[in-house]
Amino acid sequence: MGERFASGLPSNNPLGHYFDALYLTGYHYTFIGIVQVLTAILLLIPRTSLLGILMYFPIIVNICVLTYATRFNGTRLNTMMVLASLFLLIWNYDRLKQILPFQPQTDSRVLKKPLNKRIRLLFFGGSITVLAFIIIGTSYLYEIVPGNSEAECRNQYASSQNPAACEVFCDCIYKQGKSLDSCLAAFEKAKEK
Repeated sequence: MGERFASGLPSNNPLGHYFDALYLTGYHYTFIGIVQVLTAILLLIPRTSLLGILMYFPIIVNICVLTYATRFNGTRLNTMMVLASLFLLIWNYDRLKQILPFQPQTDSRVLKKPLNKRIRLLFFGGSITVLAFIIIGTSYLYEIVPGNSEAECRNQYASSQNPAACEVFCDCIYKQGKSLDSCLAAFEKAKEK
């Protein structure tokens, strides 16, 4: 609609840098938005849901990698969305196996039995375990993050063992507008002092 995605995110934030650059690509930015809306519509229609998930999976994997690369706060949610799309791909395995480059060998003499309670418990227990791992694991993933605003970045001082290094990092990101890598290097240098 003529505005940058996540317009509330400051341009000095690493993800803000990315969104500014993406917005400046012109019609490529519009194309990405149209494809995402089309994918959402395909996912909502039962007959086209498989095509929708095949289009959605690479989109959400790209978004997930982007959020990890820029240390964005939404990494947990994006990781869960990748897992959900993986679940949908597995759910549609019978329809997808015809286009896979390798064909699984099955024994025609094996009787197909419906899923029993044990398999369901293992699946849901495994899913809950993976979600718990994501929630707990991502909270300890990074020592410092730029946050979604300067105030959020500066709020890390209270829980930090080295508030001066945090201040150097936040100033580097939000006041000087440098790249994430150079600000992380400045943060490590300030920690050593």
